[in-house]
Amino acid sequence: MIKLIFAALAPVAIIIFYIYYSDKYNKEPKILLTISFLLGAIISVILALIMYVGFNIVLPLQEEFSIQQQIIKAFIVVAFTEEFSKYIIVRYYAQPKKHFDEKFDGIVYAVMVSMGFAATENMIYVLQGGHEIALSRAFTAIPAHATFGILMGYFMGKAKFSKNKWLLNLTGLALAILFHGLYDVFLFLDFIPGIAAGAFASLIIGIILSRKAIKNHQNTSRFKS
Repeated sequence: MIKLIFAALAPVAIIIFYIYYSDKYNKEPKILLTISFLLGAIISVILALIMYVGFNIVLPLQEEFSIQQQIIKAFIVVAFTEEFSKYIIVRYYAQPKKHFDEKFDGIVYAVMVSMGFAATENMIYVLQGGHEIALSRAFTAIPAHATFGILMGYFMGKAKFSKNKWLLNLTGLALAILFHGLYDVFLFLDFIPGIAAGAFASLIIGIILSRKAIKNHQNTSRFKS
């Protein structure tokens, strides 16, 4: 049990440390980061579960999903639900904080919330599926959640210091939903031979864009001397 818990949380911790040390110029208080992580791990998960139930009532899917239903499930039932539940925490808890004082902070807080969500989700999957699931998710689902968070946080960081706050915030949310939906839909359509490769392609593109987003906010930090 302890080994499985460690296996589930280790990739989450690695990403958190990577983002924390990528915040080169004005690190956020650890207490705010910890609270953001816990809110993601608990509140975002609860919000997502409530939304899942709501969507299952409004959009009941048949047992044998059609391609159209799989797309609806990927983009609306899963991607929208999970990313919106994370967005709410970043938007109404982290973004108003006075310590959210540079664009890079959007990435930091969004990733902390995303990793909180991913930690809870990963614990469930790994405790049920064992070490093989832990290994596969360490290189797929966990980095994917991180990229969704970075892409969302990039625009939410810009939003904090822009007159078009609502537009940039929603752009971040929409981009996270788009990449999350693309990643999931290729996996959900696994009955089509070879299509799962699209999930890895979308993940690689997300990672490339995430690295560029990190570099951009690092290079334009107002605390950079």
